[in-house]
Amino acid sequence: MVVKKYGNRRLYDTEASRYVTLEEVEARVRRGDDVEVVDAKTGRDLTQATLAQIILESRGAARLLPVPLLRQLIRMGDDALAEFFERTVIWALDIYLLAKKGARVFPIGPLGALPFLNAMLGGGKNVPWSQPREPEPEEQVPPPDTNERDEQAEEIAALRRELEELKRIVGKKRREL
Repeated sequence: MVVKKYGNRRLYDTEASRYVTLEEVEARVRRGDDVEVVDAKTGRDLTQATLAQIILESRGAARLLPVPLLRQLIRMGDDALAEFFERTVIWALDIYLLAKKGARVFPIGPLGALPFLNAMLGGGKNVPWSQPREPEPEEQVPPPDTNERDEQAEEIAALRRELEELKRIVGKKRREL
């Protein structure tokens, strides 16, 4: 589906030859259609901005983002903002999808160890991965060998170094403001 967006913010479905609402575009995406939105005058691709608008406006996601977070995101430089989204939002979505599928093991992500997340999310109360759960017999996995544990430890150490570097960069940017 190709949609042209006009200066008056109206959306025109070129396949159906009619104007559509943002809600109709959302419904098409939910059905699995690939939607491309272009500026009617310049031909510039507006798909990303339009899909973000659907998430933030139509689905009410904007109310879930606290004002201080929005201010901080606006103040971040483009590179830092892109890195933030690449590292945290995508990782969090992956974790959410794993949890929704019922996965019992969660990878270490850009925020460090899960105890940190448990503390952030209320001390582990009502957090699915903080609840002890007996593994079912078919789920029992032998402990990793020494090489695998060493690789994991190295990966965790590298992530921690990277996090410290990011903290240093963010701190430096804040001082510059």
